[in-house]
Amino acid sequence: MLIWFLPLFLVILMIGTPVVFALLFAPGFMTWITGNEKDLAILYRNVYTGIDSFPLMALPFFMLAGEVMNRGGITTRLVEFSQAFMGHLRGGLAQVNILSSILFAGLSGSAVADTSALGSTLIPAMEKNGYTRKFAAAITAASSVIGPIIPPSGIMIIYAYVMGESVAALFLAGIVPGVLVGVGLMVMVRLMADRYDLPKAERIVTKNQTIAPIEYWLSFILARINLMGLLWAVMRGAQAFTGFEKPQGAMLWGTLLILIILAHFLLVALRGQVSADFRTVCKKGVVPLQTPIIILGGILIGVMTPTEASTIAVAYALLVSVFVLKSLTWADFFDVLQRSALASASVLLLVGAAVAFKTIVATSGAATTLADLILGLSENPLILLFLINILLFIVGMFLDAGPAIIILGPILGPIFVDIGVHPVHFAIIMSVNLTVGLATPPMGLVLFVASTVSREKVETIARAILPFLAVEVVVIFLITFFPQISMTVPYLADFLGCPPDVGYMACISPEPPTN
Repeated sequence: MLIWFLPLFLVILMIGTPVVFALLFAPGFMTWITGNEKDLAILYRNVYTGIDSFPLMALPFFMLAGEVMNRGGITTRLVEFSQAFMGHLRGGLAQVNILSSILFAGLSGSAVADTSALGSTLIPAMEKNGYTRKFAAAITAASSVIGPIIPPSGIMIIYAYVMGESVAALFLAGIVPGVLVGVGLMVMVRLMADRYDLPKAERIVTKNQTIAPIEYWLSFILARINLMGLLWAVMRGAQAFTGFEKPQGAMLWGTLLILIILAHFLLVALRGQVSADFRTVCKKGVVPLQTPIIILGGILIGVMTPTEASTIAVAYALLVSVFVLKSLTWADFFDVLQRSALASASVLLLVGAAVAFKTIVATSGAATTLADLILGLSENPLILLFLINILLFIVGMFLDAGPAIIILGPILGPIFVDIGVHPVHFAIIMSVNLTVGLATPPMGLVLFVASTVSREKVETIARAILPFLAVEVVVIFLITFFPQISMTVPYLADFLGCPPDVGYMACISPEPPTN
């Protein structure tokens, strides 16, 4: 009888009850009427124990870092940086919008923050440049879903905590899918440019740029370190596939010295190919864009956990905004803390309720019943993955990504791991699919945010966004049926936990366990 809490939960959701209360009331009510008062006490105790977690502390710190960077005027610098690179293309401001979302994703990890911050800047600029308001709002909403895919990602932290997976592995697995969504949207804009006569544009570089000496030298050093790191990553990837051993000791330091010298001369060679204003715009983008590099770099080289990386990100964001850019005052910081605290509290309460909900799922036998139902549809894992994508896409139309992951993750995750899908691969399938749902009518949250920012009707934006949603659906199926897309980066970084004697394909796409 306890299993009836699931239909009750759906009914409560459909009448408009907030998710957190539905998560607690439905299982609590069914536990009470079945006479399991002891289980009822455990249910509500799990709300606190679900929040009381060190790894989960990464969530509020990443939110705080994103809020500090946004309030510190970083959004304007990202837009200028994107305009310098993409503004000269046909449909240039639409391309700038997408590239800005890719860069902003490394700072906030939130689709709503992306739509709000970038939309308020780019939608009026696009409209002034000759784009229709509905098109500008649609591309802003469609590109904002990149935010929770490229790390840091709030929903991936939630999934990792609820399902007991590695946050670092999920972060690394999200890099290529996020970039792939962005590239797919750029290709679609280019295809639409001639057909819909999108405005032509010239390279937009603000003239007579100036940069403070401290920021100049910081960007000078950091640009060379970043390029050295990129060259190192390419070299390590080649070594992983060719079987060469990683340099050690003196050879390691010698290799790094050669790479940083090479990076310097490459940048000097590029320097002569662009204008002084273009160089200054790029230099002004270097310091803010170190946030995702610090997060991923610290995790990759093993000097910090994701939670520790989130606190370093906050410290770096404050250092840059207050002392380097001088764009954030301590008076502003109180409001930043308040906004971050409210956002974190709502998410953490949701997570606590989800852990309690997960307890009832485990004890009620609902997971086993649903597993038997799903596995009874087909024995082919590819068909099951196709069907589950359809289910997740429909769920994403009506439910936000966070609650959907919390509710469905404990039910669906074990089923697909048992049929041979790597848990990190399934996490990315689920996260990307439900994230795209944020921009999907009728209830996509970023559609409503874009509507508020642009003052355009939701239904008008929903029609204009359909070509971009088609691109994102194609990317979802590519990620689903080609695990190499998402799994190669965490495999190369050795975050999948595979034994050394297990090959690449066996690691990223394991065989189903035998009973």
